[in-house]
Amino acid sequence: MQEVEFAILNWIQQFCRAPLLDGPMVAVSAICNHGEVWIALAAVLLLFKRTRRAGLTVAAALILDLLCCNIVLKPLVQRIRPCDVNTAVQLLIARPLDYSFPSGHAASSFTAVSALKAAGSRLWIPAFVLALLICFSRLYLYVHWPSDILGGAVLGILLGFLARRLMDRADRTIQNRHMGKMR
Repeated sequence: MQEVEFAILNWIQQFCRAPLLDGPMVAVSAICNHGEVWIALAAVLLLFKRTRRAGLTVAAALILDLLCCNIVLKPLVQRIRPCDVNTAVQLLIARPLDYSFPSGHAASSFTAVSALKAAGSRLWIPAFVLALLICFSRLYLYVHWPSDILGGAVLGILLGFLARRLMDRADRTIQNRHMGKMR
């Protein structure tokens, strides 16, 4: 399996990497180093009554992502990064200090995308395009295996929809308590 993943990463290095793309790929990756772009989106959505529900869903999903991806899975799996195996590739960014699987960038990106979709926001479409760019940047920068990206994306999709279900359950609980007080 590792041979296939190296083949993909090395193909990207050989046929996609170019000085013209280096800066943009570093920048696209950096906007999601700690989920900043998705946290900012959730904060903006929370400001407006019309989008508050989507903002709450994204925020809840990102909290779930932080717990599952960074606190549980990365330390549990402890997968080393491709740049630690193939040290011949010159990195364009500082070597990440945490483990590789799942990709936190992919997980938070797809968490936000699926939370937006589940909340009925049309913002999921541009978010999806940005998520794809962020994921590609991690491969381009040689800091994630393709399966890290896939695992993060799958985790993110599940967590985004789970957050919506949790929000619906919280709404029902609040409504039931409110109805009980009115009697």
